[in-house]
Amino acid sequence: MIFDLWHKTKYTYEHGASFCHNLTTIKPKSFAGQTLLDYSLEITPTPTDITERLDFFGNAVTRFSIQQHHKELIVIARSKVARDYEKQHNEADFLKAKKVTIAETLTQLKGTDAEIIDVRQFVMPSPLISIGNNEIKAYAAKSFSSERSFYEAANELMQRIYTDFDFVPGFTNIATPLKDVMAAKKGVCQDFAQIAIACIRAMGLPAKYVSGYIETLPPEGKEKLIGTDASHAWFSVYIPSFGWVDFDPTNNQIPKNQHIVVAHGRDYYDVPPLKGVIYSMGKNTMEVSVDLRPSASYISQMQSQAQQ
Repeated sequence: MIFDLWHKTKYTYEHGASFCHNLTTIKPKSFAGQTLLDYSLEITPTPTDITERLDFFGNAVTRFSIQQHHKELIVIARSKVARDYEKQHNEADFLKAKKVTIAETLTQLKGTDAEIIDVRQFVMPSPLISIGNNEIKAYAAKSFSSERSFYEAANELMQRIYTDFDFVPGFTNIATPLKDVMAAKKGVCQDFAQIAIACIRAMGLPAKYVSGYIETLPPEGKEKLIGTDASHAWFSVYIPSFGWVDFDPTNNQIPKNQHIVVAHGRDYYDVPPLKGVIYSMGKNTMEVSVDLRPSASYISQMQSQAQQ
């Protein structure tokens, strides 16, 4: 699958802004199974200063400053991404990985090689995820027992969150504590990913946050509207001697070709699409539009092959 991705963020300042300094994390990653074919970033007004670098987690981060008075800030990212889930995991190795138990994982995590040391940071608390909540521990314990497959336990946790929690946009924001999400059993994809991560870390196991996008399909017979998609989030667990495996609790599915990965972090705090500081007064508003759809050239190619 080849996708065209468009992400627009627009800030409007009631009395204008005299200065802003921002970080964007909206450039999709390249790895086995996903290749970034093209990418462009359009910022209005034109930044006074702009640079790109890889952060601690290997995500592409663009830093820019606008040092002139402006009423609006518009950031548009355009990407073309090739996705091939079958190249992401070797099936034979994946079958073996699904049998690795939680007890075996905990033993492997005591190792001292570089990969394991790096993985252990995803067992610890992070800015938005604590691991001391008794209700979250109790919820996790229902799926995690020492002799059970880590994959099976994570898969069951994903299914339980999908069943037990209601998707309610606007009920939470980034400052809403996880204990409140847990108590209300309501939230959005970011909340569900972080609840899962909190559960897994409470069991002493590694889990990380994945930000990205998911292709949404219109009702049958309806045309897809531009800008109706949104940023998405899910979680990933580390299985020793295999690697990271993703789970999407919002949709109760293993992410495949319809999921585009942008960044990895400990939680949302590490990888928001856009964050920064501004010098401004009065009310500020933000609008976000996202569109993810199969590339027109890819669709033409598939149609041509079907006719041959």
